[in-house]
This record gives sequence, C-alpha cells and structure tokens, in this order.
Amino acid sequence: MKIETSSNQRMTWTIQDPASQRLTWYKPPLTVLVIKKIRDDSVLSPFVQLVKWLITEKRMVVFVEHSVLDDPLLSNQPGFNMTRDKLMPFREGKDDLTDKIDFIVCLGGDGTLLYASSLFQQSVPPVMAFHLGSLGFLTPFEFVNFEEQMINVLEGNAALTLRSRLRCIILRKDEATGKPTKAPTSLLVLNEVVIDRGPSPYLSNIDLYLDGKHITSVQGDGLIVSTPTGSTAYAVAAGASMIHPSVPAIMVTPICPHSLSFRPIVVPAGVELKISVSPESRNTAWVSFDGRSRQELKHGDSLRVTTSIYPVPSICAQDQITDWFDSLAECLHWNVRKKQRHLDELSDLTRSHSSSNDTLDSLDRPDTLDS
Repeated sequence: MKIETSSNQRMTWTIQDPASQRLTWYKPPLTVLVIKKIRDDSVLSPFVQLVKWLITEKRMVVFVEHSVLDDPLLSNQPGFNMTRDKLMPFREGKDDLTDKIDFIVCLGGDGTLLYASSLFQQSVPPVMAFHLGSLGFLTPFEFVNFEEQMINVLEGNAALTLRSRLRCIILRKDEATGKPTKAPTSLLVLNEVVIDRGPSPYLSNIDLYLDGKHITSVQGDGLIVSTPTGSTAYAVAAGASMIHPSVPAIMVTPICPHSLSFRPIVVPAGVELKISVSPESRNTAWVSFDGRSRQELKHGDSLRVTTSIYPVPSICAQDQITDWFDSLAECLHWNVRKKQRHLDELSDLTRSHSSSNDTLDSLDRPDTLDS
C-alpha cells in the first residue's frame, strides 16, 4: 500500500494489485533444492523422475537432503543409481544453503513447504510445490505433466504469492533479577507460533502486549499467533477467520478461552506483539514454532513476534485468487451445501402436497348424516 499526499493535503492511497506479483528471473536458474516427503513410498517415483529430468534435460545442480539418499527403497527405482552420484546432499543445521539455491521444488504435502521455509531464516528462493500429500492446501501443482509446468516456471511464466512469515524472538530473563539468562533465540515461522499450557492441568494465564501496551490476559488453553497463510491451519480449527495470504496482517486466536466474549482478532502486520507468562499464573507455558522446536516459556521470559521482512515467494499454478479459492473448495469444502430448489420444483411439490393433504383431510372428516 502506498500513501500519497496532494498539494491540497488530501491523502489518497494506492493498493497493489495481487496480479502484479509475477516471477522474474534476473538470471537463468542453475541450482534447485528438491524437498521430498519422508516415509511415503508413493513419492519415490515422482522424485526420481523429477531429479533425473532436471539433471539430464535442464543441466541443473540438484540439492537434496542427505537422509533422502540413505533411503534403501530409492535404489530399487529404475534409473536412480545413475543419477545418485550427481546429486548434491546437505544436512539440516550443518550446511548453509544461503545464496546457493535459485529455487525450490517440494514433493509432498503442506509440511514440505513448512520445512523448506525453516531451512531459510533470511531470504527464501521461489517455491514450486507439487501436491503429493494428504491435504495439499499450499501445494497447487499436480505432478502429471510436471515437465510442462516446470518449463513455464523456468521461463518466468508464473504468478507469485508472497506469503509473510513471523519473526519470533524468545528473551530469557531471571524473574527475580530481570537479567538475561541466555542469548535470545530467533526463529521464522510460516504458519503460526502456538503458546499453550503444556502438560499442566491449570489454565494458561498469558499476558499479551501490542507495541508495548498491555491488551489482555489470555486465560484458557493457550494462544495462536498466525500469519494469513496460517489462518487456514490451526487457527481456523480454533474458530478464526480465513485470511488471503496477500493481506498484510497478524491473526491472534485464543485456544478454548475461559470467556464467551474472547473472539479472534486481526492486527496490522507492522505491530510488535509481546507474550509472557502472567506473574499470577499457576504454571509456565510452552511454545512451538510451526509445530517444531517446542520449548518451555517460564516466568520472566517473553516472546516477541513481528512480521518478518523475508516472505516465502510461493509460485502459483494459476494466480493468487484462483489458487486460494480452489484450495478452500477442494481441501476445506468451503460453503458446500445442497442447492436451493428452483421455484418450479417447489410449486410442483406444493401442488402434490396440497392434493395429498386434501385426500387426508377427506379421510379425517367424520361422516355426516343427511338431515
């Protein structure tokens, strides 16, 4: 959004058209990271077909996880042994992929896209996600004609959805002294950060601040802070609204709040949220980031959440709008119901019911005697 001020001090704004976000290669892509769903035999054959095509037909350098090469079932796939030695393996947490990857291909479900996001804690290459998993809300491409779709992407003929991420920083402080006990922990999430009561039988009691101002205390099972992309994940199951991923916002959703009036809220993307365990809380809290890196949040600790400057550029199969509404319909069956009957059908039914009622009424009337 761009705000302009004219000479007469009237303010106007220009809202960017989502269709203007297109994939642009400043140089031909040479390296690709292929993320494969683990423990799923149905993905093995598509994986081999894809990496073989990328190496032999497109002469690209293909990076894969080291653990993928250890899968004994891959050796039984036709043609893989000839391709195996040309793959570039990496290990999560040990090998830095920054500035080494031109784009990413995911084979599996939504979890593969979340995992790809976690590998890049700064700028993320464009991601092309094929639907080979269970739900596939974030994976719009079908693998049937992958060569044609890959060529379109490599030639830059594709739309992009810039999926915002949340930067989460945990500050550890001693409750008594207020002094830091550990170096801050920083993580980026694509879906959500969840703060819950963990194994404790007591309610969570979490203080929520927005730009330094105390907003409320959350008493319930916990709190979900999600991106628009994450609004259709855990948040929607907890009663939140669904937000298009191009909307600049952060969603705050309570989990089973002990209050009938505590509804989910949407706040601007530019604010900073601070979450901490209330001093009156009977227990600590637990926090997880896109379902990973679960850790305890103790009294005195705090979690700072802001919108990251590094989004995930997700390549569209068609465009931003079509892909999202197709996912709502196919994955969540959004607004699915039987069609209302046409008036002609209703009139036919009314006439048939009317004649039936007349017959029944005549049967119910007692016989009358002629006077």
